[in-house]
Amino acid sequence: MPLKIIEHNSKEYQQMLGLRMEILRKPLGLSFDEADIEKEKDDVCIGAFEDGKILGCCLLTKLDDRSMRLRQMAVTNNSQRNGVGRVMMDFAENIARDLGYKTMVMHARKTAIGFYQKQGYTISGEEFEEVTLPHFLMFKNL
Repeated sequence: MPLKIIEHNSKEYQQMLGLRMEILRKPLGLSFDEADIEKEKDDVCIGAFEDGKILGCCLLTKLDDRSMRLRQMAVTNNSQRNGVGRVMMDFAENIARDLGYKTMVMHARKTAIGFYQKQGYTISGEEFEEVTLPHFLMFKNL
C-alpha cells in the first residue's frame, strides 16, 4: 500500500476530497466550498493508495513552530480495521518529525478516541462539540 504526499488540486487530491466527503462530510449533511479547499493549499496532504485508488487520507496543518494538527483523517469503509489508519498515522508523524515539529495535535471524534490512544495520543481537556459531534483535543509528543 503506497503512501504519498498529495499535491493540492491534483487528481489524487480530488480522490481525497471524494473520500473525505463520503466518510466525514456527507453523513453530517456537510460539503466543501472553494474557501475550504483554498485553506488547504499549504497543508501536507497524505494519501494511501492501492492500484491507483485511494484507501485513506489525512491532512497536516502547521499550528506554530513546534506543532502540527492532524485533520480530516478518513479511511474507506472496506479498508477500516486493516491497518491503513495506523500506517498513515506513522507516515504523518514521520513527516511532521522530519519537518522539525515536536507535537501532533488533533480534534478527535469521540468515536475514534480508542484508535488514537492506541497510537500513543493523550486526551487534553474536556469534551467539546465540533461539526455537530462530540470531540476531544488529543496530542502526542513526536
